[in-house]
Amino acid sequence: MRIDYDRGTLLLTAEPERAAALPHVRWDPRVGRHRAPASAYAEIVAALRDVRFDDRVRAPSPAPPPDLASPELRPYQQAALDAWEAANRRGIVVLPTGAGKTRVGAAAIARTSARTLVLAPTRVLVEQWLRTLSELGLGPLGQWGDGKHELAPITVATYEGALRAAPDLGACFELLVIDEVHHFGHGARDDLLEMSIAPARLGLTATMNEDDRARVRIEERVGSVVARSTTAELTGRWLAELQHVVLHLRLTRDEQRAYDAEKQTFHAVVDPILQARPGASWPEIVALATQTEAGVRALAALRAARRITTHAEAKRHALATLIERHRGERTLVFTEDNASAYDVARTHLIMPITCDIGRRERERAITDLREGRLRALVSARVLNEGVDVPGAEIAIIAGGALGAREHVQRVGRVLRPAPGKVAIVYELVVVGTSERRRAARRIAALGLVEARP
Repeated sequence: MRIDYDRGTLLLTAEPERAAALPHVRWDPRVGRHRAPASAYAEIVAALRDVRFDDRVRAPSPAPPPDLASPELRPYQQAALDAWEAANRRGIVVLPTGAGKTRVGAAAIARTSARTLVLAPTRVLVEQWLRTLSELGLGPLGQWGDGKHELAPITVATYEGALRAAPDLGACFELLVIDEVHHFGHGARDDLLEMSIAPARLGLTATMNEDDRARVRIEERVGSVVARSTTAELTGRWLAELQHVVLHLRLTRDEQRAYDAEKQTFHAVVDPILQARPGASWPEIVALATQTEAGVRALAALRAARRITTHAEAKRHALATLIERHRGERTLVFTEDNASAYDVARTHLIMPITCDIGRRERERAITDLREGRLRALVSARVLNEGVDVPGAEIAIIAGGALGAREHVQRVGRVLRPAPGKVAIVYELVVVGTSERRRAARRIAALGLVEARP
């Protein structure tokens, strides 16, 4: 029997009966041999442990890394690494933003001393990984994606860069470290995990995917959650002390009347869909609704209802009060969308950070905040993930129909520890609307009990 790596798959040359009995193997009539996804490599090798075979799978380069010194870990980080080891070096570690997920990943690289591919969703996160690994003395380091094609014992790549090269890179690494692993579980990105032979896999995230089917797909390709710590468990010692305050606001009579009318239009279409398809995901609901004119109007009504809560008079007044109260402190304001961010920026003379702003300008604004030249930034989603905002003390969450994961990320922006620091997070919630229910789920994801002023 012989096993070769072939463009993201394993090609088996063997007696048909023996090959067909191996896990995940299928007959490929195009070449007259059996195939399996590259991700099945470890299972197939384990099944053949008592059989002599010619293994031609692993690529000769890059060379394995030298012996690496493991970075010092906090107790919860060490427990997470130990749990991952106990799970046969497969699984997901869930830690809040600011709790040192990158350090856990670095320790896993040092512990295994395996050729490693670190996957990150953005160039900014790739650069952060390279900087952290270098500071910890891990290397040699390479970078893949955004025009860089440097293969090294420890290579850091963007998702998209690695996906384009997956047929060639799939046999080069024994360990995958997948940052922000919640982005997987659907679409072409999953091919990146299936086309790699890496038996050891570590996923890192602040919160797992809320879609059950996506979560199952991630766990099939990476492993189950092996360690989890909440924001509430770590604040006050490993993260900054946190005060999380929910301000309950009300719509005016006219706003409430308009909101109720829009939601009635929405539910008239969506409720029958949910009755016919219990458990349908939001993308499925949207796909079904857009098949009719009434459904299109229903989705437009939902957007209109959200605009009413986003621009509610009480919310605008509360935001102005909080910005004035904390004018001397480093403050982050999070809004529903870019239009709202620009509105806040104009009204309160705050620098906006949106996807329309170039990377250099964003980095300069964050540096100015850290060094005190700016006291506040406002953003819709750009600051949610992969942007380090050191020194931020106050977060005002003025809008966002986002889930628990994005909320944990937003709160984490102000939890970087500093001597004597107390971070304050204000969440502006309009009661009598769907904001109230979503806020309760987000607060639960932090492991907190709701506090009011």
